[in-house]
Amino acid sequence: MARYDLSEAEWRLIEPLLPNKPRGVARVDDRRVINGIFYVLRTGSPWRDLPTRYGPSTTVYNRFNRWAKAGVWLKVFEVLAARSPQSLHLIDSSIVRAHQHAAGRKKGGADHAIGRSRGGLSTKIHAVVDQDGLPVRLLITPGQASDKAAVPDLLHGLPPADALVADRGYDARAVIDLVAAHGGRAHIPTQRDRIVQRTVEPALYRRRNLVERFFCKLKHFRRVATRFDKLARNFLAAVLLASARLWLRAYESTT
Repeated sequence: MARYDLSEAEWRLIEPLLPNKPRGVARVDDRRVINGIFYVLRTGSPWRDLPTRYGPSTTVYNRFNRWAKAGVWLKVFEVLAARSPQSLHLIDSSIVRAHQHAAGRKKGGADHAIGRSRGGLSTKIHAVVDQDGLPVRLLITPGQASDKAAVPDLLHGLPPADALVADRGYDARAVIDLVAAHGGRAHIPTQRDRIVQRTVEPALYRRRNLVERFFCKLKHFRRVATRFDKLARNFLAAVLLASARLWLRAYESTT
């Protein structure tokens, strides 16, 4: 088995989540194709440089692209993340530089979730992780987008957690009220220029390290650490698949 291929335990978890094979011509071996996709995500290799052991690179890319469009990778991630008890939510974002191949697009085209921030053209990944540092909701926006503005979409439809922890960048009455409306409590320190200061219990605030560590693990996947995909849909699919792999490894370690 190659270095980045799915283990037997990981494959047993992910196989039932894939679409049923269509009638007629049998689909190319799913496990080989998905191993090829993870190879590209982990190494950052161009699709055309995929090792021959994974089959034709066009087959692997077309499967990744088609299933991204069909929402298959989102479903895989959501099913795995649904097993989380979500007793605690930790929220943060991270900037990813967009490669020149991703940034080249026609003016006036669809929103590709690429914007200009301090580091140049970039995309921002927003994440909610649970008490174990595993992701339960992911979202991408242009790099200059506000963290606070992403909170409603991040929390929409999530089971309410008792507590949500975030840094000062999320300090807004609208965010605190939204968390309360979900049945939880926001633990967010106030901006330093506020007259009335709100503090967070140090032990609880230190748990934000879990979301920071999640982003560190996520960016081990070089196709996520640098954005090469022009389509926002495909870059989000890469983020979802990398996150699903973290879930698979967590399940494997507990079985």
